[in-house]
Amino acid sequence: PPMPTRQVMRPKANLHLPRSADAAASQLTAAKVAVVVVSQMAQLAHKTIRADVTREVVVAYVALGANLGDAAAALKQAVHDLSALPLTVVSKTSSIYKTAALGIDSSSDSSPDYLNAVVELQTRLSAPDLLHQLQQIEQAAGRERPYLNAPRTLDLDLLLYGSGSIDSVNLTVPHPRMLQRAFVLVPLAEVAPGLVSAGQLAAVADQHIECLGRECIDSIRRLPEISGDGHWEILVEPRI
Repeated sequence: PPMPTRQVMRPKANLHLPRSADAAASQLTAAKVAVVVVSQMAQLAHKTIRADVTREVVVAYVALGANLGDAAAALKQAVHDLSALPLTVVSKTSSIYKTAALGIDSSSDSSPDYLNAVVELQTRLSAPDLLHQLQQIEQAAGRERPYLNAPRTLDLDLLLYGSGSIDSVNLTVPHPRMLQRAFVLVPLAEVAPGLVSAGQLAAVADQHIECLGRECIDSIRRLPEISGDGHWEILVEPRI
């Protein structure tokens, strides 16, 4: 009987085998370089994280505000997002406060009322890094800046960063206008009463503000010169 024919398996063209020893060496060199680059990037990232972790914890205060859409939900989501920041813990949250929009009479319907709050953070992020994270949260919430004091879906202001004083192009701490605003000082006094003086609260006592929660009663009425002024009202609503 005839002998069976033996078939020889040959590599297919689509395997893209090197056409020469030089090509093979070139591919091997490129692979080694890629491995070295990736390794260096990983080491750099590790060093950066390790440096952040060893940074001293700083207590920072952030003001939250919103007057477009579901403002209460926006504030709650913002607190959730702040708690998810790297190397950061939300240690205190104030009650929610309602105020008229800046530059708008309280009887006008041209701009919705704001809901405001203040949170205390313990963070190892630097002040510029924290500011960047706040801006990212604002953008994710649909924040736009078409003009000064425009209505907004979310506004996050870095009020204080430890005892630090910063005056740069992108960041000023303490916040330059915080002492002019009851919707900042009152919730700040609720979470950190030692940071707000009686005189500072008295200076903004003529600004109408409604507190949506029983927790802020003491912070509003703890000072004799503030008590019974008729501007700061208490409403029973949940905290953030």
